[in-house]
Order: sequence, then C-alpha cells, then structure tokens
Amino acid sequence: MIEVKNLSKHYGETLAVDDLSFDIAKGEIVGFLGPNGAGKTTTLKILTCYMPPSSGTAVIAGFDIFENSIGVRTNIGYLPESNSLYLEMGVVEYLKFIARMRNIPAENIGKRLKYAVEICGLGDVTHKDIGELSKGFRQRVGFAQTIIHDPPILVMDEPTVGLDPNQIAEIRDLIKALGKEKTVILSSHILSEVQATCDRVIIINKGKIAAQGTTAD
Repeated sequence: MIEVKNLSKHYGETLAVDDLSFDIAKGEIVGFLGPNGAGKTTTLKILTCYMPPSSGTAVIAGFDIFENSIGVRTNIGYLPESNSLYLEMGVVEYLKFIARMRNIPAENIGKRLKYAVEICGLGDVTHKDIGELSKGFRQRVGFAQTIIHDPPILVMDEPTVGLDPNQIAEIRDLIKALGKEKTVILSSHILSEVQATCDRVIIINKGKIAAQGTTAD
C-alpha cells in the first residue's frame, strides 16, 4: 500500500530526510519511531503530498506522489500533529463540512457521519462546539475527519501527544480498531506507545532508518 524509494528532503543546508526506503503492506499498523527532530513529521508530510521531497519518490495506494497527488490524497486520511480544528464549529457541522470537502455524495454523508461518530466515540458530544471539548475529544474529532471518506490508508503524526494516560489508552484502542480495516502508519517518539499499538516498527534517527522489524524483534 505504501512504497517509499530513496526519499530525501533538504531544508537549505539541513538534510532532514536522508535516502529513506521502506514498504508497508495492506493491513499493517506500522510505527514510525524516533526522537524529536529525526525526520518523522517531514516524511509523513511528503507521503501525504503536503510538501514535495528533494529527491526520491513514493507510491501510495498505487498512486505516485508526483504523477497523481490527487489520487494519493483521495486514498489517505491524515491526522497531523497539530490537529488543526475549527473550534467555533459544532462537531457535526465540522464533520459534514469535511465530508463535502472530500466529495462524499450528499446522500451518503449521513451514513458516513454516523459511522465516524460511532467508531470514534463521539456520540455524547455531537451537540457541542469543538471549542467546548477536552483535548481527548478534540483528538477523536481529528480521527473522525481522517476516516469519514473511508480511505484505505491512515497517516497519523504523534496521535497521542498531550493526552492524559486514560485518553492515551482510549486512543490506542481506537487505532487498533481502525487497523482491523485500514493500513496505518503513525509516528511517535515513545517506544512504549509503538509497542502497544503497532505490528511493525521503523526506527528513524537523523533522517536515516536505524532499524526496522516487528515489535517482538
């Protein structure tokens, strides 16, 4: 589902991503593990077509990031680290807005909204504005917008950052549930986070892959 080939990214003289190559198969939950500044976020931004690489390429769900970036974006759900939400919008209002942005046919929006609300555990807060929600529930809204268009691939950048232990456990369970239907890549700088959630780990340091294998390995 994800094929990365010789990916590099320069910021001026700084080499943030250095010749990365890896594959992620359909149905895997893969952790992208490394310290802050290792190049994780930059790599995920490239895979989601948020920014181009300096060299190399990637194929996502059969679409090249250069030749068909729209095809890539159609087939992914992206949860950035910042999880930028419109705080003045209601939960349902926001998700309907995202559904329209994702070109979901009007007759299917209700069905997709119900699915996203149910799997993300938002039933008790659908009457609220996003600005009224706790950080944990805002993160759940972020998850809901990643899946509302039913993409086969989910890309999540530090999905549990800033959450309390109970919220982290809830989000881990949510990721595992989503992983039963989707291919998932998530970044983290916390080893225990990746061990608790992922099938396989890719460890990155200073822009290079230091190791990769199953969580047991």
